[in-house]
Amino acid sequence: MQYARLLKRNPEFAKLWTAMLISFVGDWFNTIVLAAIVSRFTDGSGLAIGLFMLARFLPPLLVTPVAGALADRYDRKKLLIYSDVLRVFVVLAFLLVKTPDQLWLLYALTIIQFSVGAVFEPARSALFPSMVRRDDLVTANVLGSITWSAALALGGALGGFVAGAFGAEIALSIDAVSFLISAILIFWSQPTIAAETLAMRAERKHVSLSDIVDGVRYARAHPATAATLLVKFGGNVGNIDTVLVIYGTVLFPLYVVGLTKTPEEAGFLSLGILWAAFGVGAILGLLLIDRFNDGAPRTMRRLIAVGYGLIVIGWFVFGFAPTLLMASLAMVIRAMGGNAYWTYSSVILQKTVEDQYLGRMFSLDFAGFQLSTVLSTIIMSAALEAVGNQNAPSVVIVAGFVSLLPLVLWTLALPWIERQEAGEAQPEPTPAGD
Repeated sequence: MQYARLLKRNPEFAKLWTAMLISFVGDWFNTIVLAAIVSRFTDGSGLAIGLFMLARFLPPLLVTPVAGALADRYDRKKLLIYSDVLRVFVVLAFLLVKTPDQLWLLYALTIIQFSVGAVFEPARSALFPSMVRRDDLVTANVLGSITWSAALALGGALGGFVAGAFGAEIALSIDAVSFLISAILIFWSQPTIAAETLAMRAERKHVSLSDIVDGVRYARAHPATAATLLVKFGGNVGNIDTVLVIYGTVLFPLYVVGLTKTPEEAGFLSLGILWAAFGVGAILGLLLIDRFNDGAPRTMRRLIAVGYGLIVIGWFVFGFAPTLLMASLAMVIRAMGGNAYWTYSSVILQKTVEDQYLGRMFSLDFAGFQLSTVLSTIIMSAALEAVGNQNAPSVVIVAGFVSLLPLVLWTLALPWIERQEAGEAQPEPTPAGD
C-alpha cells in the first residue's frame, strides 16, 4: 500500500516507474537470448562468454564519466528519451546475427547498446529527486529496485519461455518495443526542476574535461560520499553473470518434453529460471531488509553490510549446488544482498549530494560498478578457460572467499565514514574579526 500511495502522490514519477517496468522486462528477453546464442555459437566457451560480458560492461566504464557530466549539464529527461529511441534500432539490428561467423556483429551491437545505456543510468538516478517529494525518496528507490527485481523475475521467466518456444527473433522484437514504450512514457512525464538548476544549465551548455575534474574534486572533498561511491565496486567483486551462463547452458540445461528439443532451447529455459530466481531474491531482500530501515544514512550503511554478508553466503551455496534447484536458491540469497547494497548506496547519494553534482556522482558510482565487473569478468573468464566449464563451481567457491574482503573492509570503515560525515556537517568557524 505504501508503494501505491507513493505513485498516487507522485504522478510524474509514476510515469517514469511504468517506463522502467516495461523496459526492464524487455532487457531480460535480450540478455537471455544473446547469452545463449554466444554459448551455442562457441560450444560454451568461457572466454567467449566473458568477452560478451566485457562488451556489456567495458564501454559503459569508459563512457560513464562523460555521461555524468551530460546529466548535470543537459535536460535529463531528454537524455533518457534519446537513449531509449537509439536502443530500439540497436536491438532490432541483433536480428541480423544468424551464424557463428557473425558473432563479431553481436559483440559490436552490444558495445553500442551498453554505451548508450551508460548515458541513461546516471541521468535516471539523478532525475529521481526531481520526480518525488523528498520524504518519499527512500520509498521511491526501494520501489525502483523492487521493480527491477520483479522485471528480472518476470522477464527472466518469460524471456526464457518465449525464446525457447517462439525463437530469438520474437524475444528481441519484444525488447525493442519495450524501449519504444519507455521513451513515450518518459516524454509524457514532467520533472520538477529548481530554477537555479535551470539557470546553471542555461549558463553553460557544453561539457568539458573541467566538469569531470570538478566532480572528482567534489568527491575528494566529501570523504563520506567518496566511501559510498565504492559500495557498488565492492558488491560486484566476483561477477556472477559469466558463471551463471555456464551453469544454465552447460551444467544444468533443462529439457522439458514438448517444449525444449535442442541444447539451445534447454539453455534458454535454464537461464530464464536462474535469472528469475535472482529477481525473486532481489524482491524478497528489500521487502525484508527495508523493514529495519528508518531512512537515515547511518542505518542504510549498516544494511549495506548485511547485504554484503548475504552475497558471501550466496556465492558459497552456488559453488556447492548439485542441481538447478539449489543453484536457483543460491541466486535468491545472493540477490537479496545485491539489491540491498545497490539501493541503499543510491539513496545515500541522493540524500547527501547537491543536485548540480548528482549526475557526476552517479557516474562515478556506476563507473566503480563497471570497473569491478570488468576486472571480475576478465579474471573469472580466464579461470573458467583454464579449469574448464565442468569445474566452474570451484571458481565460484574462490569468488566466495574473495567476496569476504568487501564485507570486512566496509564493516571496519563504518566508524571512520561517520566521523568524516560528522566533520562535514560542522559549520565553518567564523573569523574573530567578523
